[in-house]
Amino acid sequence: QYHSLFDALASFSPTGFATQYEPVVLQVGVNFRSDNTVKYTGNLGPVTATAHWSFGNGVAGGGEVPGDFRRDSGYGAGLTYGGQAFGATVAYDQYNPTLSGGTGSVKKFAVAASYAVGPAKIMGGYRWGRSVAADGQTMVFRDDYYWVGANCQVLPAFGLTLQYNYDNVRNLVGNTNRANPWQVSFVADYNVSKRTDLYLTTAFAKNAGLNFDTSAIGFANAYFLGTGESTMLGVALGIRYKF
Repeated sequence: QYHSLFDALASFSPTGFATQYEPVVLQVGVNFRSDNTVKYTGNLGPVTATAHWSFGNGVAGGGEVPGDFRRDSGYGAGLTYGGQAFGATVAYDQYNPTLSGGTGSVKKFAVAASYAVGPAKIMGGYRWGRSVAADGQTMVFRDDYYWVGANCQVLPAFGLTLQYNYDNVRNLVGNTNRANPWQVSFVADYNVSKRTDLYLTTAFAKNAGLNFDTSAIGFANAYFLGTGESTMLGVALGIRYKF
């Protein structure tokens, strides 16, 4: 199941956690799909509350082990307000992955907001992150991640999206002087019919491969920079049919 942090931020990402050129793993963690999970979602008018507990995450760890309650466990909660024009959310996530020598911890806290005016919706947020090794002291990764952007429905059948992502990498396995990655993404989408649309999606990244995954957290499901290169550009054209 998607964890609470993913759910809380899904409505505050201009590109909507797109599968192409979206730093979603860096933003919400490799554990954003957690198994062996109990989850609660409650609605009270415009307010939505979520909470979850993963007894043993096999997606981002080794899974459950009898007698070891902490190993690969995870938990989090989020609170979201969605009004007519203004929206806001706050959420926390932690999981405890199996690392060499024991169980470490990966913690994330995020706040985000959005505001709709006319055909446009502006949104942005901040995510604090800290990962430590099994000894509870050795820093694996510490960063401050920011994003801002907007959607604009220019015509009933034509929409535009612009998003900017920036990660302040404070510590990566002892390296405190790493160049901070940033990325600009642009999407144009045209609905041919209720089910079919044509899209153009582009992104330009600096100091990282697209998605940030490889350069920032070693998650090898992304784009690698070429030797000696510090920038990357991606462009994709597609047609989508919704069943």
